[in-house]
Amino acid sequence: MTVSSKEDTIADLERELQAACGISVGDLASRIEEIGFQCQACGECCRGEDNSVAVFPFEVRRILEFCGKEWLEAVEPPQDGEWDRQGRFHTLEWRLKKEGGDCKFYCEQGCRIYPARPFICRTYPFYLAEGRLRFSQCRGLGKAISPQEAASMAVLLKDRYLTELKEALSLLRNFRDFERGPPAEGGECVVHDSEGEHRIFGRHLF
Repeated sequence: MTVSSKEDTIADLERELQAACGISVGDLASRIEEIGFQCQACGECCRGEDNSVAVFPFEVRRILEFCGKEWLEAVEPPQDGEWDRQGRFHTLEWRLKKEGGDCKFYCEQGCRIYPARPFICRTYPFYLAEGRLRFSQCRGLGKAISPQEAASMAVLLKDRYLTELKEALSLLRNFRDFERGPPAEGGECVVHDSEGEHRIFGRHLF
């Protein structure tokens, strides 16, 4: 990423953040009530290879405090990224760890970290993109939702959207670019997030 493209992206995100502050929670709640949603407790959003839950550093800490695990026991880096010339693999942000294709924290009784679950889980299947309400495929869509539940969801959605933009801005401001190199096996992994760089070697986080 060149300096100019980084600055342009930051400027775009700052404009998007400013616009996001003006989103009407009331209008959002009305739209959610119109669409309708009730969780069916089917667990489909917690299972499967395609389900990947992005988490921010502050969310990871909340989960660790709740479940008493270490960082790399709860989350892992994404598998998409780039290598540098020293053979280090670089990627962005964190994901809840998976076991057998399912979220590590999912069981037949439900979510084991439910009180500490991240934004993406609290607001599923809804999300905001470029200031507009979107939703993922879910069997709970179209079910009646109370005005109170819709209002609570709207507040969470706006909070999530603002947080995503702020986290993205912090990530970009802290990001140090690197010279790309060929893929290498068994090297160090560097995770870039809103707090800077975190290095993983083996099972240890530095």
